[in-house]
Formats: sequence, C-alpha cells, structure tokens
Amino acid sequence: MTRRNFFGLFRKLTHGPKYTLVDNEAHNHTNEELEELKVLKNDDSVIAVPVKEASLKSIEELASDLQVDLHEGLSHFSVLERRKKHGLNEFMVDNNEPIWKKYLSQFKNPLILLLFCSALISIITKEYEDAISITMAIIIVVTVAFLQEYRSEKSLEELNKLVPPECNCIRENDVLHMLARELVPGDIVNISVGDRVPADIRLIEAVDLLIDESSFTGEVEPCSKTCLTLSQYGEQTSPSNIAFMGTLVRYGNGRGIVIGTGEQSQFGEVFKMMQMEETPKTPLQKSMDKLGKQLSIFSFIIIGIIMLIGWLQGKALLNMFTIGVSLAVAAIPEGLPIVVTVTLALGVMRMAKKRAIVKKLPIVETLGCCNVICSDKTGTLTANEMTATRLFTADGVHAEVTGVGYKKNGAVLIMPGGEVAKGFSNVSLGKLVEAGSVCNNALVKDGVLMGQPTEGALITLAMKMDIDAVKDCYIRIKEFPFSSEQKWMAVKCSSKSQEADEKYFMKGAFEGVIEYCSDYNSSGLPVPLTPQIKTVYINEEKRLGRLGLRVLALASGPELGRLSFLGLIGIIDPPKEGVKEAIDMLHQSGVSVKMITGDARETAVAIGENVGICKTSAVTMSGEELEKLEDAELISKITKVSVFYRTNPKHKLKIIKTLQKNNAIVGMTGDGVNDAIALKSADIGVAMGCTGTDVSKEAADMILVNDDVSTILSAIEEGKGIFHNIKNFVRFQLSTSIAALSLITLSTVFNLPNPLNAMQILWINIIMDGPPAQSLGVEPVASDAIKRRPRNIQDTILSKILILKILISAVIIIGGTLFIFWTEIPEDGKVTPRTTTMTFTCFVFFDMFNALTCRSQTQPIYEIGFFRNHFFLYAVIGSILGQMAVIYIPPLQKIFQTESLKPLDLLLLTGLASTVFVISELIKILERFVLFCKHKNLSKTTEQV
Repeated sequence: MTRRNFFGLFRKLTHGPKYTLVDNEAHNHTNEELEELKVLKNDDSVIAVPVKEASLKSIEELASDLQVDLHEGLSHFSVLERRKKHGLNEFMVDNNEPIWKKYLSQFKNPLILLLFCSALISIITKEYEDAISITMAIIIVVTVAFLQEYRSEKSLEELNKLVPPECNCIRENDVLHMLARELVPGDIVNISVGDRVPADIRLIEAVDLLIDESSFTGEVEPCSKTCLTLSQYGEQTSPSNIAFMGTLVRYGNGRGIVIGTGEQSQFGEVFKMMQMEETPKTPLQKSMDKLGKQLSIFSFIIIGIIMLIGWLQGKALLNMFTIGVSLAVAAIPEGLPIVVTVTLALGVMRMAKKRAIVKKLPIVETLGCCNVICSDKTGTLTANEMTATRLFTADGVHAEVTGVGYKKNGAVLIMPGGEVAKGFSNVSLGKLVEAGSVCNNALVKDGVLMGQPTEGALITLAMKMDIDAVKDCYIRIKEFPFSSEQKWMAVKCSSKSQEADEKYFMKGAFEGVIEYCSDYNSSGLPVPLTPQIKTVYINEEKRLGRLGLRVLALASGPELGRLSFLGLIGIIDPPKEGVKEAIDMLHQSGVSVKMITGDARETAVAIGENVGICKTSAVTMSGEELEKLEDAELISKITKVSVFYRTNPKHKLKIIKTLQKNNAIVGMTGDGVNDAIALKSADIGVAMGCTGTDVSKEAADMILVNDDVSTILSAIEEGKGIFHNIKNFVRFQLSTSIAALSLITLSTVFNLPNPLNAMQILWINIIMDGPPAQSLGVEPVASDAIKRRPRNIQDTILSKILILKILISAVIIIGGTLFIFWTEIPEDGKVTPRTTTMTFTCFVFFDMFNALTCRSQTQPIYEIGFFRNHFFLYAVIGSILGQMAVIYIPPLQKIFQTESLKPLDLLLLTGLASTVFVISELIKILERFVLFCKHKNLSKTTEQV
C-alpha cells in the first residue's frame, strides 16, 4: 500500500464532521512508513519558533525550519512525532486533585486545628460530651466550606476552557475541521472572520486581515495584518505578520504556519507567569489565624493560673490541671468557625444572585478592606464598542451624538441649541455622515457588528440620522484599501440613478485626507480651501484629540486631488453604563481607583475624566517610566498616580506588587490575557464573564457574569458587612464565655459553692454556640456599610475597643449574676434549687440582652430595628421558651434541678439583665457623639487653614 493510499483509507475510516487524531501507532505500516517514523523520532530539529525570530524570517525559511510543505501541510507521521515532543495545544491546569484531598485541605485552618486539640484534651480528661460537641462543630464547619467551594468550582467549569475548541487545518493537502488542542508547530491553519486564532501563527497569506488584539494588548482598534517579512523587530508588542492565540479575526481572512502552541505561545507565557504567582492570603484569613493564636495563648494562661492557685492552696495538681483544661476548652468558641463559614457562604450566595461568581469563601470579605482598585480600561471601564460622539463640518457646524454601541438608539444634536438632525435637513452634516457610510466595509445588524469597530461607529451614526440606506444608492467600482503609510481609505463609486458622474469618497487621518482636498463643502457647495481655513481644521482636530477621541477626516469629489473636505468625526470607546456612578461611590467609601491601560496618555486621561478616575491635571505614568524607577522611588510615587498608560502585563504586575509593598489591599479588574498575571497576584482579582478571556477568568477570584462593574460595590458592601457580623459574634461569645468562666473560676478559687450545675452550664454553652449566637452572623448589611472606610489590615478582630466592650459586658453579667446568687443563698449557706434557678435564669436573660446589643457595634437598636433580622428574633424567642420549659416542665426540672419561679421573679431578672443592653447602647451613643465632635473640630481647623 502506498503512503497516499494508506492515508486515504485512514481518512475514510475516520470520516466525520470533526477530525480526531488517533495516537495509536500500532498500525500495519509499511517498512517505508516505519522507517520514516524512525527518522522523525530521531529528529530534534523541529521546535517552536519564537515570535521575534518568526517575524524576521521569510516564509520559505520558516517553512524549511519547520519542515512543512506550504500547500500540503504536515503528514500525519510528522504530527505524531511533534505531538510527543510538544504535547497538546493546551495549558495544564492542576485541577485534578481528588475530592477527598480537597475536603481534608479544609482542616488546615488554625482554629480548626485548635478545636481538634480541644477535643483531644477533652477525651484525655474524660469530658466526652465536650469532645463530641467539638467534633460535631468541626465536621459542620469543614463540610459547609467544602460544599460551597465545590459548588463554585462546578459553576466555573465552563469558564476554565483555555483554548478555542476548533480550527481549520491543512494536512496532506486536505482541509480538516479539528480540535485546536491537536495543533502542533508547523501546521498550516486557515483563519477567517469570527474565528479565534487557535495558536501563535506566522501569516503566509493575509487578505484585508484585521485582528482584534484588545484582550492581548489592551488596544481597542483591530490590528491590520500582513504576510510580509519584517526588516526589524523593534519594540513592538504585536508584529504585523504574527497572529496570536486567543485573538479574534474581525475582518478578512488569512493563512499561517503554527509557530507556538500551548505554553510555548505568547498566551502560554502569560499563563505560566500567572501560574507562578502565588495567591496571597486574604485579610480575613490572616485575622482568623491571629485570633486562633490569641485564643490559644488565652487558654494556656487560664490553665497556668488555675494550676498555680490550686498548687498554692495545696490541692492535687492533676485535679487542678483537669479543671484548668476544662475551662480552657470552654473558653474556645467552637461556634466561631461555623459562624465565619456560614456568614461567608451566605455572602457568596447573595453575590451569586447579583450575577457574581466567587471562587473561594474568604474572598468575598477581602473587598471589605480593599483600599485600592486597579482597573483595565478596554472592556472593563469601557464597552469595547467604538461610538461617534462629536461632528464638525467643513463650514463650521458642531454636533454631538447621543447613544453608545452599535444600536440606533440616540440622535445627532446640532450645537448650540440641541436641534435634532435627520437625513439631509442639514446638508453639511448629511454629506459628512453619507461619506462615512459609503466609504465603509462594515455591517451592523441588530446591534451586532461584523467588521471594523471604527467603521461600525460610522454605520451606526448614519442609522441615527436615517441615512444608512444611502449606501445602496451607489455601485462600488474600486476600493483603495487603508494602509499605515497613506493613512486613508477611499472608494470609487457611481450612482445607480446614472444621473451623476463617478465619485470618490475618502476617510482617514486628517493629515492624509487634507492633502487630496482642493476645496471644502459649504452647505453642498464647493469653496476654495485656503491656508487660514486649513489652520481652523488643524486646531479643531487637535481639540477633539485632546478630548481623547479618535479623529477621522472625510472628503468626497470627482477625482483624487480635487476632493471637497467634508469635516471631522470624533470617535471614542464609551464608558460602560453605571461605571461613573460606581467609581464615585468607591471614592466616597475611601477606595482609590487607578486605571491601567495600553492606550496613549491623551486617550487614557480622557476616559479617566469621563468615568471620574482623574482630572486633566492628574498624575500619570507610562510603562516606560515605570521600568526606569527604582523600587523605593516607585513606592513613594505610586499612590499619587491615577492613570498608568502604555503598559504591558509585566508593568501591571509591578504596579500591583508595589502597591502591596505600600500596605495596600489591591483589587484588580480586567478581561484580557494581558490582565491575567495582575488578576492572580492581586489580593482579589475580578474578571468579566461575558467579554473576559478564558485565562483572565482562570486567574480571577471573582467573575462578574454580566460584566457590570457596579457589582463590585455590592461585593465591597458584603465584605464590610461580613467582617462586622463576625466581630459582633466574637463580642457576644467571648463576653458570655468570660462571664461563665469567671463564675466557675471564682467559685473554684475561693472554695465557694458552684452557682451553676453541670446541666445548666451545658445549656448556657448551647445558647453561646447555638441559634442566638449563629443568628448574629446573618445580620443584614447596614445601610451605610458602603460609605464606611476600608478596614485597616493591621486591625485584628479583637481590637482594643472590642476587648474593652467585651470586658464591660462580661463585668456587668458577672456582677448581676453574683448579686442574684448572693441574695438567693439562704442563711445556712446551702445552695437550693431556687438559688441555682434564679442564678441560671438571670445568666440566660443577660445572654439574650447581650445578644441584642451585639447585633451592631456602632448602630443603636432604634436604627437597626428589632425585626430586621428574622432569624435572630426566632432564635431569641426559641431560647426564652426553652428556658421557660426548663423552669416549669416537671421532667426538665428534675434534669436541670430547677423549680418554678413567680412572675415577679421573672420581672426582677428581666429588669436586672437589661442593664447590659442599656449600658452598651449608651456607649454606642457616646461613641457617636465623640466622633461627631472630632469631625466638627476637624472641619473648623480645615476652614481656618
């Protein structure tokens, strides 16, 4: 069988809509084929070619280096060997960790490990009930965290496909529609409008080829591509004869040789850098680690003090050790990890309802202390849809255009006055817009652009003036395509009515178009072009440029060189809806917003002004300037810079790292390949779900499904609310724990009768860790949360103010409970059921009032309301009913050793227990008054200055 016949039969056997490579070499090959395979196996010369080298080599040289026939493509034998050497055209993401390992990784939390130690100590000291309750707490915490993160991973599976799935490849003179992952260096690939480039390719054919590289370079305008060999590489990031993996073909078609696949591609270089970046610990994780250490130290101090006092009293050391360990175990709030996990999980679920996917539970809290957000421009702050916004006709008419994107919504308003221009109601405007519509190759249908964005903006402009159909009145005879040298495009047309002669329409850069103009249009009549008039146009072109607009000049006339200048059209990539409002709110909440873009300074500053990031006098810095600065100098300057322009992925990474060295918590938003490294290294990376590239979604911690940047505000609000809820819980539980421990410790140290029995202590412990405590973690976010300053990362959960409030509450509870205990002890000094019942009920009531005031650290109860947190309301009512059952139901009276109390007893206990609530609320009001006075004094000082 000849080689050609063999592969012909092979193709018949594998015939189908998609070609899947068969890797098995155990075919009945001829000796000739086996010899060829052997030669290929020993050939080490075929390697991926670097972009710079490929762009400087001629097509023939490159084909020779890659050992490929430009017409027939690679043989299947060559593909097999190259596959062994280079692997598949994909990125290896280490997501194959077994589920059991992912589950066990949840146990690395320091608080979980501390609880494990507590459970072990409880077993050693034969406190089996404590050991069981702590173990159950651990299992609940770990399982909830695992299930939530596993669920997030599943929802992200579709976002993690990193390579375009299909492509058209030539092999052995056949065009195969195949999976892009099967490409190898040397393959010949066809690309056309709408295709994503499947690998890095050196173009060997290019017909009107425009490729959108905004995801790679940040530039919104598609790049014109050629197959010509470059004479020198220079500093360009996007050579004109190279198409990069993941970029989008906007116009035309082409063919090229694959020079880099998978991690050998430029896309892969970014991906490898991203994989090397270690995701930093979140501020909440750091705070919880610190709290775990503090509680451990606190536990050991308690054990030491109890053992020391017991030893001085002459008691058995082992017995005192057992008491000390029991108290230490009780001091550790086993409910804390549950509250943290549940609170974060609820935050993640609330974010999901707002169309934001959060990958890891602690991430949602990170934005609560984020004080700097760095944002990419194209596709993140702007819509990545070019829109005409300003018009200037040759006879001096100014107009503004409303509406954004490629939809007809909007109008052309003549300024001043705002008169709406339709059709040729204003001849000069009509002629200007007509030229842009006729000298055009784009198509806009139902808001979807097919073609170049700039041309799409001109078509949309014509639609807004109801003259888009004028294009159909002409027959195109010839096209003069745009080139970077001449900086203009022109078409030669004839009218379908055949009443007029042939006519030229031209559009392009002002300096290119004006050279072909001998006069200018004035309400439809040609007027000679003078140097003075030309100066007016030059000044207007500069003015529009300073506004950050891309300026197009248009002209028409009977022949090139005798054209009439029609005017200028200013085009911009408009900000997304709601972005300005979101940035204003971020500034109000103390978050600094910085824009990082690959655009020129003028464009970057103009967009920055439009969205409220900066002013005209803003401090800016280019990527080149960034590279020249030493680290120390950059750290001192970076906080003042609001716009970084002409940047690449390495610059973005350096900006993030420098800000972090400056103790900033940095959020990064982006959608492109060039944003991936920065997204990974930031404290929280936020990717766009619709326009975002796959690699940016892989790198990010949070994905905005609908690309709505204002969703970040909701995340910040959730983050701040979550941290405050955790603090509320910590305050409640520690104040209750300290009070309970102090009662037991005091009775132990002074050889007094125990005010509470074992079952009563167990019931109090259930309330401390149960529904009333847990309900504090689900307190709705405060209405003013977004306006609060970001949390300082140096602040721990147990701040000095919080510790003071905990101690005040604990002292009130201890004092009130001991008062009831002493007053209820009979004269003979023996503890009766009434004594313990009154003491027990007093402590539980104190607990309920303490929980009520712990719902907020700063807001009084009249602001947050009694009924806003329904879960808390039900938990407190349930706890009080449970306490009544313990007091009044006979079987429970026997178990808890209680007796019925009179209504006056309950009234006394309620009044006494409410003191912890009243005093705490007064402290909040006093704090607010002090802050108000400070703010007032500061304002006066500022006015005087």
